[in-house]
Amino acid sequence: MAMKNNPTFKIVIPARYGSSRLPGKPLKLIAGKPMIQHTYERAAQSQAQEVLIATDDPRIADAASRFTDNIIMTSLEHSSGTERLAEVVELKSWPDDTIIVNVQGDEPLVSPQHIELVAEALENHAKAGLATLATPIHSLAEVFDPNAVKVIMDHQGYALYFSRAVMPWARDAFTMDAAEKQHVTTLANEGNWFRHIGMYAYRAATLRQYMTLKPCMLEKTEALEQLRVLYNGIAIHVSIVHEQPGHGVDVEADIAKVEKILQTLN
Repeated sequence: MAMKNNPTFKIVIPARYGSSRLPGKPLKLIAGKPMIQHTYERAAQSQAQEVLIATDDPRIADAASRFTDNIIMTSLEHSSGTERLAEVVELKSWPDDTIIVNVQGDEPLVSPQHIELVAEALENHAKAGLATLATPIHSLAEVFDPNAVKVIMDHQGYALYFSRAVMPWARDAFTMDAAEKQHVTTLANEGNWFRHIGMYAYRAATLRQYMTLKPCMLEKTEALEQLRVLYNGIAIHVSIVHEQPGHGVDVEADIAKVEKILQTLN
């Protein structure tokens, strides 16, 4: 399918103060700026019509107000960024066909090109309620890493399933020893495995529908929120990218890594 240029979309950056591994994460300074500012500025480099920071904490709102007026206060009760986006959709009364890209507040090196790609993919695949990204896996260690979420797609690029487990399972190459990395050290047919990149574009209608859905057994088992969507028959389109996503911030040590990358880029 031919792609259109310049999709019409908005970006929402959900940012909460509480974090079990790094409290106050959006306000951590990276090269002299709070992390949320880096994320906002990178997102603003895309072709988005609007970039909003959605937070539940006045400390984040205060810090953000020093570089933008595009801030919206949301509930303290949300358990995920998706729920926070859904509230923004209602607060802003966005029409059902509005495309919204969720950019996590702890992604100070987020790619504007990836943002545009996922928005474009959703605009061009009418059957999809969501669009996301994946990248090829080239190492056995990553295939067997439960923190590397795998995705398999059909011939049209729609997700069939997401899992922390190895999939597809190469029957003739993998054994239980392979899982322990005792014998198999390289991947044959590398193009069979894809790692999910957790960036999503949603239609506003999908976010409204999501709020009516209860967590399903698959989501609870794998601890993967997107399985609630698949379980309820909402199609997810997956675009393949070969550029790795920018380094995110999960723990304190990641800050120094991001600063080093920023120095290289500058």
